[in-house]
Amino acid sequence: MAKCTLDQLNPQGKTVLMRVDFNVPLKDGKITDDTRIREALPSINFVTQNGGKLVLMSHLGRPKDAPDAAFSLKPVADHLASIQTASVHFSSESIGSEVQNLVKNAKFGDIVLLENVRFYPGETKNDPQFSQELAKLGDVFVNDAFGSSHRAHSSVAGVTDYLKPAYAGFLLQKEIKYLSEAIEHPQRPFVAIMGGAKVSDKIGVIENLISKVDTIIIGGGMTYTFYKALGYPIGSSLLEADKVELAAELLAKAKDKGVNIVLPIDSVVAKAFDNDADRSTVGQHGIQEGWMALDIGPASIDAFTTYITKAKTIIWNGPMGVFEMSNFATGTFAIAQVLAVATANGAITIIGGGDSAAAINKAGLADKVSHVSTGGGASLEFLEGVVLPGISCLSDC
Repeated sequence: MAKCTLDQLNPQGKTVLMRVDFNVPLKDGKITDDTRIREALPSINFVTQNGGKLVLMSHLGRPKDAPDAAFSLKPVADHLASIQTASVHFSSESIGSEVQNLVKNAKFGDIVLLENVRFYPGETKNDPQFSQELAKLGDVFVNDAFGSSHRAHSSVAGVTDYLKPAYAGFLLQKEIKYLSEAIEHPQRPFVAIMGGAKVSDKIGVIENLISKVDTIIIGGGMTYTFYKALGYPIGSSLLEADKVELAAELLAKAKDKGVNIVLPIDSVVAKAFDNDADRSTVGQHGIQEGWMALDIGPASIDAFTTYITKAKTIIWNGPMGVFEMSNFATGTFAIAQVLAVATANGAITIIGGGDSAAAINKAGLADKVSHVSTGGGASLEFLEGVVLPGISCLSDC
């Protein structure tokens, strides 16, 4: 990549201000999945073990632009201290003289973790004054928060107006490498698996991928908007009525480009949105009124498997059904298993963050695929071809 990268920085004697994505799930004040913290450790250790002083910034959840104990990063600071060797100091503020003094008094090799930057209204507004205050805390800036890089926020992008040079951390580099190589230089056949609830969430991605992939597999709730466009009965299945015409246009555009759009050929349907509801498996024309589709069926799994096992590059974004319910998780977990097999057979497999990452983790197969993105919205926008503000602001090298 043309942007400056962390391996080009000598952190010795420097205070490094680094944006990380520590937006981790918490339950009763305890971290239930520390993946995002562990993914940042290579960049963190590079700075602390090479004589740098490290100031970390992150958000957590969606507080209302004010301090809220439920979204404090204090549990993250405690956890970070327990999984690496550097001393971790927690600051109850993100800006101001107290923080500046804490950073000044910390030793080289130490870490200072700032409180949730979204406790300040200036963060999400990309307020220049807030950005400038953050910039006072470091000599150089590093962005290692791919999951936040689609946001033009102060701690992600605005800070670089006042603090240069700005580098890409190791995790950010890895994310860009996998996603950009898949899009720009894929080994073929190239298959994209698009799932999730809504066509509207994936319009830009599908439109961009039509000119790049060989096959697009559609699953999840968005299937039934495409079904409607084809005149198939959908019963009470999820439908975006205002996107039916668009779905038809996408099918036509793919056909013109010689790209396969593969829809489920059967669905697991239920009488209600309930794990214990009456359910059955029906074909494309068999969804009756009063029934809703909540997963793909076994014939669809077999058909999708055929495309996936022949592919050399595969991107998966979005589950095949309501995988949070055990009776409707079969399709999603089957796809996860097929991707693990494809990886073992030499395919490049990329899981595009969000629910797909949650699903591959829940299936226990995250270490059996090539790359699991830490960014849901960011990976989607990257796949759409959108220039991410957290990347474009970095220094050129």
